[in-house]
Amino acid sequence: MSDYEIDAGYLQHVLESLLACPSPSGMTDAIVRQTCHELDMLDIPYELTRRGAIRATVRGKGEGPTRAIAAHLDTLGAMVKGMKPNGRLRVVPIGTWSARFAEGARVSIHCEDGLQYRGTILPLKASGHTYDTEIDSQPSDWGNLEIRIDARCHSEEDIARLGIRVGDFVAIDSVPEFSPEGFINARHLDDKAGVASLLAAASAVQRSGITPAVDSHLLFTISEEVGVGASNVLHGEVAEMVAIDNGTIAPGQYTSEYGATIAMKDSSGPFDRNLTLFLESLCQSHDIPYSRDVFLHYRSDAAAALEAGNDIRTALLCFALDASHGYERTHRDSLIAIARLLAAYMLAPPMFAKEEMALGPQSEFPLIEGVATDD
Repeated sequence: MSDYEIDAGYLQHVLESLLACPSPSGMTDAIVRQTCHELDMLDIPYELTRRGAIRATVRGKGEGPTRAIAAHLDTLGAMVKGMKPNGRLRVVPIGTWSARFAEGARVSIHCEDGLQYRGTILPLKASGHTYDTEIDSQPSDWGNLEIRIDARCHSEEDIARLGIRVGDFVAIDSVPEFSPEGFINARHLDDKAGVASLLAAASAVQRSGITPAVDSHLLFTISEEVGVGASNVLHGEVAEMVAIDNGTIAPGQYTSEYGATIAMKDSSGPFDRNLTLFLESLCQSHDIPYSRDVFLHYRSDAAAALEAGNDIRTALLCFALDASHGYERTHRDSLIAIARLLAAYMLAPPMFAKEEMALGPQSEFPLIEGVATDD
């Protein structure tokens, strides 16, 4: 049985507020401040890197090496590539996502000095009354898209007069919908649903009154969607890190749509076997529904941390996500399962108590895979 309870209302409130705050990679200051506010409310200390990644700490008794849990605040987005003679904007993506899912999106164009304009991403041939079947035959490609600005704008000079410039950020509307059945539809659930689950887990640990055995560093990264992620936000004493990201609902995948998913491998390679089996044992001992899965076409904060030279064990926990990097859908039960597992992980004893030192003799290297031991 668990010694804590996840506040589902708090989790949804945090997710709603995160989804309302635009945060494409490269424009994350606002959501960093918002997350810091949530940490202040939870009375969890934190510090910021130069670029704005957050390192928060749920304090433990200090027994053994510390652990880290990472989720990313940045999302997909777009950027103004240029101006067109018809008063519309060329656009390029921020992060990797299909132009197919950009067509029809409502957006905000963020200019300097806080100036913003609303607009819509449209294919070049957007009117069926004019182009007939050519609408269906035009290719789905970012070079075939433009932004129609909600302003009296019909030339490059009009665009310049508005103050819109090349390189201005374009934030894509999230358009969230929370159904009574527990389904959550929105853009940018990757990874704001993971952030909300992590904060809900931290809230549960704080409310439990239990002091964890070791420190857990909560890492909120700001550039995962462009491949950087947790490359420079780790503390030196961290021995293991769990990343939180999405698990895809699709044929051939085994992601649990209403539970937690433990990733065994992604495009960067297999995850640490000891740590994944340890997380699986927590699911079993706390009656948390879960599955295993393997992902071929994406990577997470964990890969960036290893590529930066951090000698740590890594694992990846996933909430369910249908139509990832598009119009995404998850379920409340999956987010609660992730939050429960993260809280159990924060409250669990160290997996291997002798891993505080980065280097040591062979006699101290753990040999028992998947079993938490102090021997």
